Amino acid sequence: MHNDDMGCLHNHNKASRLIPETSMPTAPRTPHLLTVAVALTLSIVSQLNAANWPAWRGADGTGRSSERNLPLEWSQTENVVWRTSLPGEGNSTPITWNERVFLTCPVDQGRVRRLICLDRKSGQIIWKHDVRFAQKETTHRDNPFCSGSPTTDGQLVYASFGSAGVLACDFDGQVAWHRNLGKLTHVFGQATTPVLYKNLVIVHRGPGDKTHLVALDRQTGKTIWDTPEFAKNNNLYGSWSTPVIVQIDGHDELIVTMPKEIKGYDPATGRELWKCGGLGTEIYTMPTVGNGLVVGISGHQGPAMALRLGGRGDLTQSNRLWLTAKNHQRVGSGVIVGKYLYLSNATGIAQCLEARSGKVVWAERLGGTLWGTMLAADGRLYVSNKEGDIFVLAASPTFQLLARNRMAEHMKAAVAPSDGQLFVRTYKALYCIGKSTR
Repeated sequence: MHNDDMGCLHNHNKASRLIPETSMPTAPRTPHLLTVAVALTLSIVSQLNAANWPAWRGADGTGRSSERNLPLEWSQTENVVWRTSLPGEGNSTPITWNERVFLTCPVDQGRVRRLICLDRKSGQIIWKHDVRFAQKETTHRDNPFCSGSPTTDGQLVYASFGSAGVLACDFDGQVAWHRNLGKLTHVFGQATTPVLYKNLVIVHRGPGDKTHLVALDRQTGKTIWDTPEFAKNNNLYGSWSTPVIVQIDGHDELIVTMPKEIKGYDPATGRELWKCGGLGTEIYTMPTVGNGLVVGISGHQGPAMALRLGGRGDLTQSNRLWLTAKNHQRVGSGVIVGKYLYLSNATGIAQCLEARSGKVVWAERLGGTLWGTMLAADGRLYVSNKEGDIFVLAASPTFQLLARNRMAEHMKAAVAPSDGQLFVRTYKALYCIGKSTR
């Protein structure tokens, strides 16, 4: 359910299947030339474009931003640059690149999956592209279709629409390619976001049948690698987790939290590198990474655990640092800042933990149902509840509530920072908060 966070049983532990050159997408367009060298990871690109927020937890997937002087206080009418009404309810988070803002949105109860491009200065919708999916499909009332956010590399913008496939458009709204990867059905729907790595766009296709990871060529949509099915699902089991890519010991690893375990893959080939057991059966959150650690969190009061990165094979005994068997219900992803892990709980309580030990430093009730994912920027934490409040806390081992901003509209999406402004998506509208900077 997220805002790309929503909820594998059997580990098949097989090598990924590399796809021959003859496996091509349907109706590909002439490939685009990327201006960013494909040898660079998107995290390096983010350093060159610090004001952009090209993915729902930032280019490096950590939820940490280098932004300064972001807004502290606002309302529906105060400190608002613009407000644009949206055609449907949704949980996905907006992303930005220079003068463009991108968002996914369901229309006609999900029978249309829409990618929207807005002008950053005015909030005017510049173009939209619809992917129609008329077949009957299930999801949860708290997880409207299109809950996965888009991702961009500055040339193309990518969106994963579950059973409706993976879409790539250029910044003028022209379709570069669209891949139909088959129906993916789960009683609670899907909510994962594409991840970019070198020349690849990697998608966690899950939960549903079949749950797997697939890597597509960014420019053409051709399948480069595809893992075997790595998780069996039923109406309760599944992962809605977006993977994250980290560099450890001089190489890159793609990490994904799955029912029962955290797993690491080679992002270039899809080969499984390691796993660590201990999670529950429903995973809504993205892996939380920082300081050589990854934290995995289960939903429905299930286990949470931290793992020291580095190693191969089964790391459950060698690398797992802590595990707490029962926790608050967690839907939004946490963030690691320095030595501390900050979490929000659906019970309305925010927490600060020592990241390496799991020891609770503070736990304070903010109010409402905290579904929003934590954003860390400039010594602050931003997190929202379903009732439409956005809380600003100090990213500190001493609890400080700095502001409570009332949007008065239902929301589940994460707050997106960009060039001194915040982009806030509610079930009714998209807001640009702050000062007009362009």
